[in-house]
Amino acid sequence: MKLQFNLKATDTETKGRLGTIIYNGKSYNTPMFMPVGTNATVKTLSVEEVKEVGSGIILANTYHLWLRPGEDIISKAGGLHKFMNYDGPILTDSGGFQVFSLAKKKDICEEGVYFKNHLNGDKLFLTPEKSIAIQNKLDSDIAMSFDECPPATADYEYLKQSIKRTIRWAKRGKEVHQNPNQMLFGIVQGGPHYELRKYSALETVKLDFDGYAIGGVANDHESKEDMYKAFEYSTLFLPTDKLRYAMGIGEPIDIIEGVIRGIDLFDCVSPTRLARHGHAHTWTGKINIKNSKYKEDFTALDQNCKCYTCQNYTRAYIRHLIMAEETLGARLLSIHNIYFLHELMKEIQKHLENHTLIAFKNEFKKAYYGVEE
Repeated sequence: MKLQFNLKATDTETKGRLGTIIYNGKSYNTPMFMPVGTNATVKTLSVEEVKEVGSGIILANTYHLWLRPGEDIISKAGGLHKFMNYDGPILTDSGGFQVFSLAKKKDICEEGVYFKNHLNGDKLFLTPEKSIAIQNKLDSDIAMSFDECPPATADYEYLKQSIKRTIRWAKRGKEVHQNPNQMLFGIVQGGPHYELRKYSALETVKLDFDGYAIGGVANDHESKEDMYKAFEYSTLFLPTDKLRYAMGIGEPIDIIEGVIRGIDLFDCVSPTRLARHGHAHTWTGKINIKNSKYKEDFTALDQNCKCYTCQNYTRAYIRHLIMAEETLGARLLSIHNIYFLHELMKEIQKHLENHTLIAFKNEFKKAYYGVEE
């Protein structure tokens, strides 16, 4: 079955959108946060736990699954859903982000990208056609076009040429896409530049994809201002009836700012990565459970949270687990952090319905970051 998206309403105060994704007889509301399951698993959690905390779409990583166990093995298992026992929607990225982090500038050519396997050092070559072929076999519900991922520090001229290549690659990938049950998304690039984002969006939309992603917005050296410009400039030129996805975004305020600018989907490894390092989201800010002040704190991580972790365990116990490097600590914090982001999305949806999202943003910034507008 092919995933369906229905736009229900657009906020009159912002460009925020309320929508519904229909998949496998179930309905999922957007805007949505999507947990990342790099190796066909959200780290430390079972799919039952991932569903229990309220997840809809989850991500899997094309590059990592290509290397192990390989797309042929997953295909023989009946595709990703059967392989990992998940009956909800799955999105696979193109592998481009990982490949470009491993490749050198000289290794990028018109045909594709040469790079070294991070596991054993073997030389590999990935093309738009190969990326799509892998994703076809993985049988995800949403596949991503293979794009060039320029750094935030790239200059205007490099970005311009990079966009043109990404568009050529998008066309090549679309021509070989052969899975009728799988949506294929195009990716808009262009840094913080209005003209480049406009050009990239309009040319990508001409190719008529099932949805569109905004790339180049999760770079280490990128300012918040540039990120928000990329959101705003890209969505201006995207169709209203198709999903819009900001890739690699998981910081709460960035999600809110993205929704304000018309984005529907967000993903990031941050909730589970933060958990493994002892960090937890709370409605009054991010905390580091390793801090000694939690050693004898026998309260929940967040007094207002209804997740499994907060209903059953204390800060003191979770701190003990993290300090002792017990896996359960990372599991409990992962459950909490993903639950928190899903609850944040529910709050965003509620305030979109009431046309009070800007007021909510200001209240959230004050409570979470200690910042007043």
